[in-house]
Amino acid sequence: MAYDYSNLVTQTKLWANQAHAQGWLNSDALQALNTVDTRSPDGLFTSNTRPLIVAFMGGTGVGKSALLNRLAGQAIAQSGIERPTSREVTLFYHTSIALPTLAEQLPLAKIKLAQHDDERKKAIIWIDMPDFDSTELANKQQVLSWLPHIDILIYVVSPERYRDEKAWRLLLAEGGKHAWLFVLNQWDRGQLAQYADFNQQLQKAGFVEPMIFKTICTDESLNDDFADLEALIITLANQHTIEQLQQRGTQVRKQELKQLLQTTQLALGSTQQTGQLKTQWQTQWQQTSALLQQGLAWSCQQLAQHYADHASDLIAAPPLTQYADAQRLILWDEWAKSRFDDALDELVSNADQAGLPVSPLKKQLTHLPDKAAKIIKTQTELSARLALANPGNGLQRGFLKAMRLCEITLPLSAMTWVAYQVFIGYYHSNMTTVPYLGVDFVLHSSLLIALTWLIPFFILKKAQPSLKKSALNGLNKGISSAFSLIEYEVSTVIDSVNQQHAEQCQQLSELITHCDSDQPLVIDNNSPLSRMLL
Repeated sequence: MAYDYSNLVTQTKLWANQAHAQGWLNSDALQALNTVDTRSPDGLFTSNTRPLIVAFMGGTGVGKSALLNRLAGQAIAQSGIERPTSREVTLFYHTSIALPTLAEQLPLAKIKLAQHDDERKKAIIWIDMPDFDSTELANKQQVLSWLPHIDILIYVVSPERYRDEKAWRLLLAEGGKHAWLFVLNQWDRGQLAQYADFNQQLQKAGFVEPMIFKTICTDESLNDDFADLEALIITLANQHTIEQLQQRGTQVRKQELKQLLQTTQLALGSTQQTGQLKTQWQTQWQQTSALLQQGLAWSCQQLAQHYADHASDLIAAPPLTQYADAQRLILWDEWAKSRFDDALDELVSNADQAGLPVSPLKKQLTHLPDKAAKIIKTQTELSARLALANPGNGLQRGFLKAMRLCEITLPLSAMTWVAYQVFIGYYHSNMTTVPYLGVDFVLHSSLLIALTWLIPFFILKKAQPSLKKSALNGLNKGISSAFSLIEYEVSTVIDSVNQQHAEQCQQLSELITHCDSDQPLVIDNNSPLSRMLL
């Protein structure tokens, strides 16, 4: 499917603006894509059929105006139109052609108009361009404004000025967008060696067999190639040739747009490079988290002692900041923040070294330092509270639970046994002459009851887990959990950036594909037009 060039440029500009807004394009790339030229010869006319637009272009003093006068068969300045200066554009066209449809951006106030009624030249608009090598900037601007609207450029030189450097730069810049004919004017002063040299220069520029016409514009009737030049252009003034030139110009412009888009694509980097960022971050974060754990060890010791001293208050969930030493007890201090910022900066630096746009990544990483501090605070406080609420490990807690049960059941068992012995002793003392329980029994039974209570009580006191150690274990567990969450947050940002990058590359690839969607232009090698194209 062929895509209209103007629509393709519109899509390119829409993509460029949104890509720039998201940080994928810098201002220079945006400017380059937003200034892509959509002007063409068709832009001068609203109807489907239009005349062939032919322009004389050349430096100062090469005789462009003289060629136009000779073409008109009269001095145009004497037919009611003031003779143009080097600052003005002259249009010579058939009376049947309506010019109000000229593009508004062209400097209409500086255009000289001349009409004719020659039916042979009815389908042609002849234009005499200003001297492009003039020192006046306005002249060059007029030439650049008109160039996109030209089908055939007649490049006029003289024997003295056929090697003009400015002319060559313009020819090479505009070469593929137009069909070219070359006129070596003032040939009465020229030499065959100059003609051969000029022909050689054109071949070096890319013209395999350039069409060069030797002309003489004087009052004398001299034999030259002017009639051949005029006849050739009249022959080319047909709708088929115009359509071929239009298709050729569109394809050239699309290829130029394609090259610009490909340059932009290189600046975006490849999806393979973005895919490596996540692996690089995981390796980098392993090193950074190990460094942070070492650096936070002393702070964890201090904070664990604080939690142990205020265990009952902490479990009741008052804020840590109520204590006078709260600032001193904050884990995620300036040192830790700096290490985390360094890790993020290294991630951005890796992306930059890989040739990737870093603005989207930096933008999405901006909120992470503050979020990391909140994650550390939330996870460590939660883990510390849970650790203080259930100090020790599972085995310790099971043993202490058993001792608490023994602390109740053993004294009760001992007292039950003593009561039973008292009852039995009293019963037997009434049946026999055996004396009732004595002092020894009282002492031994009291000692038994005391021991069954004191032993579990003493064990509970001595086996109670350290609150500081429990708080420290909780803090370390919270830090590990927080580090995992921080790694996940950064990885999520990288995934988001990778997805956005892939979408931008996909849209850009589609635009590049559309630039190649046209059918190839086929021009007969024996056609004069094939010799006029670069």
